Amino acid sequence: MIRIVIADDHAIVRDGIKRILAEQSDLQVVGEATNGENAVSIVNELKPDLVLLDIAMPIMNGIEAARRIHATNPQVQLILLTQSDLEEHLWNGLRSGVSGYVLKESASAELIFAIGAVAEGQSYLSPSMTKSLISEHTTRGTTKQDELTPREQEVFKLLAEGYSNQAIAEKLFISLKTVQTHRAHIMEKLDLSSPTDLVKYAIRKGIISIEETKR
Repeated sequence: MIRIVIADDHAIVRDGIKRILAEQSDLQVVGEATNGENAVSIVNELKPDLVLLDIAMPIMNGIEAARRIHATNPQVQLILLTQSDLEEHLWNGLRSGVSGYVLKESASAELIFAIGAVAEGQSYLSPSMTKSLISEHTTRGTTKQDELTPREQEVFKLLAEGYSNQAIAEKLFISLKTVQTHRAHIMEKLDLSSPTDLVKYAIRKGIISIEETKR
């Protein structure tokens, strides 16, 4: 039995999801939350197996709620439910410990499938989101990763895994200033403009896995 908490500020949405899940003998809704802050409290109390989180909730959004839940209850699996397929939400969610991303327009069968996959420790993205990621990645220019020095490649992987500049300096026994210089060179050589772009590039090239972004 997979014990589930539903977090969405719209009662009609929660009721609809409950009806869908009630048809499955191995799924049980044990709690409901109307905002992100409420979701964090309920998860701390009930310790469910999985939480379905709407992104756009009052008081605390779903991504921030996911981050807090993952920090205190890392064993709880997280799926974001949203009307938006913005790629920014996807990467922010992954960095917050989310393993699944399902659009609200999806069929009920997709939600059930996503819950099963995530409960088994896998990751799940709605097909439309996967398609947009593939489209973006296949239309970008060729990689310049081979232009990185061996040390820059080390720093690059650690940055993608979520280490801070200071943590990298301590791990590699180099100065903070040296790390910052390497980081600037990496961003310039790979034509990246933000930490999110760096993580996306690393996943796309197989340098790190999605699981490693949850550090």
